[in-house]
Amino acid sequence: MSKKRDYYEILEVSKSASAEEIKKAYRKVALKFHPDRNQGDKASEEKFKEAAEAYEVLSDPQKKAKYDQYGHAGVNQGNGGGGYQSGNMEDIFRNFGDIFGGGGGGGFDPFESFFGGGGGRSQQRTRGKRGVNLRVKVKLTLQDVANGARKNLKVKKHIECHTCHGSGAKDASSVGKCTVCSGSGVVRKVQNTILGQMQTTNTCYQCNGSGQQITKKCVTCNGLGIEYGDETLQVDIPAGVQDGMQLSMSGKGNAGEQGGPAGDLIIQIEVEQNPDLEVDGQNVIYNLHISFVDAVLGASVEVPTIEGKAKFKIPAGTQAGKIFRLSGKGLPAVNAYGRGDQLILVNVYTPTDLNAEEKKLLEKLRESPNFKPKAGEKHERGFFDRVKDMFE
Repeated sequence: MSKKRDYYEILEVSKSASAEEIKKAYRKVALKFHPDRNQGDKASEEKFKEAAEAYEVLSDPQKKAKYDQYGHAGVNQGNGGGGYQSGNMEDIFRNFGDIFGGGGGGGFDPFESFFGGGGGRSQQRTRGKRGVNLRVKVKLTLQDVANGARKNLKVKKHIECHTCHGSGAKDASSVGKCTVCSGSGVVRKVQNTILGQMQTTNTCYQCNGSGQQITKKCVTCNGLGIEYGDETLQVDIPAGVQDGMQLSMSGKGNAGEQGGPAGDLIIQIEVEQNPDLEVDGQNVIYNLHISFVDAVLGASVEVPTIEGKAKFKIPAGTQAGKIFRLSGKGLPAVNAYGRGDQLILVNVYTPTDLNAEEKKLLEKLRESPNFKPKAGEKHERGFFDRVKDMFE
């Protein structure tokens, strides 16, 4: 769809709707456009995905707050704010299992009841419980931010059991057919309704759809399929990340129980302070201190940059507060072209402890017309005023 519709309009709720009202509205819209009810209807399928995207945002308090303030732009900047494209129908069912039922509890699921267990999705489900996400903090230098970095992280987490390789069973002979569903992964029940008898099909509550049942548990993990251990992960950090950003690596978190999918690895970026350079967005700022003589006569100095030392020439007559720019010596943006600049702020040091000869020399210079401001001459304004002008 070329233009996204308002999420509240899609679910037919007001901005003041409660979480429960939003959930009920989503169930209603999703049931109306469910693929099993509208097989072959591409328009209904798109509306079903559209409703899932709207619910993903409005059911999350943080995403909802960003959407209310900034609209679609607030939730579509790489932070997981919706966007179910063609082929991701399984993701919708997996992410909103509490909405579509089938959670293994044997409860009534309207989609499965009306449509015979959801012909648009597989009855066979992954056995086991998904692993929880793992959060780690990665410290970066400004050089890491400028060029990107590859980090090897040794993390403690739940890993696959080395004895049963994640199955939770003592051995291959300890896994057999589920005694409830006879290996089919589903249970069927006939209900009497006003329209006559109706057969419903639900995921088996015993094996959670796998069709298998463990008869003897692994002695190492007691049937969970996981154990606590260390794992070294190689992480590629893209150039241009900023302090406080979070990156996600799918499936690199804690291992799931009994063969369930692993959680995600959430990487929080922490940029170490540089002793010489300050960061302002993509630009870096260096405070250069020079003597009064260097300011008057000019000088060649070395200044630190992200990549190391660089030669820089101070022209004669440089005023205190002058800002020089080193183009392209700043930081890049994530997934974008170009770099920021390095700004050099000139500070002129005024000596306070002079000997008699130095004072006498300065007294002579005081009388010189070249050491007196000329009438109508414009002087350098404050640093922040000029920085503001540079970006307006």
